[in-house]
Amino acid sequence: MTTIIDDTGPRIARRLRLERDARGWSLADLAERSGVSKATISKIERDEMSPTAVLLVRLAGAFDLTLAGLLLRAEGERDRLSRVAAQPVWRDPDTGYLRKQVFSRPDHPLEVAQIELPPGQRVAFPAASYAHIRQVVWVQSGKLVIEEGGERHVLGAGDCLGFGPPSEVTLANETAGSCRYVVLLARG
Repeated sequence: MTTIIDDTGPRIARRLRLERDARGWSLADLAERSGVSKATISKIERDEMSPTAVLLVRLAGAFDLTLAGLLLRAEGERDRLSRVAAQPVWRDPDTGYLRKQVFSRPDHPLEVAQIELPPGQRVAFPAASYAHIRQVVWVQSGKLVIEEGGERHVLGAGDCLGFGPPSEVTLANETAGSCRYVVLLARG
């Protein structure tokens, strides 16, 4: 899981521009809908800046897509069979959060991603990113703290949490070791 696809940045940049253009939106329109500044969107679209997971979630949500859906569109359609060597991997430049898209297709309601969250890191996602999905997190190794809707859940290896109504969610690794978990997501 250490291979990073070299051309992910340019593909994300092109896909954001395509999604925006397809809707006839200006930079200002996308900025208003996503809460991401025009300058930041412009830098991402010109591939002058590598977006964080939080930025991509906000941009995807503005397009009524999940993060996985946006990344899938950036990578192009895949076969029904998802071979390990072809599964796209993306790293958040701020946290080192590593996301491997195990399975996702536009014609299938289920998405599967494997995440590795480095020690001492946390990622917060706005409630809007959970608006049209149902999600389950299954911890494979390490410990994961999930703060969701005012509740704090500490999950160890083998533990699984189904998310409730859309709310802001923070995923944190408060330990000195890496945490690996699987996200199972269904579009609702």
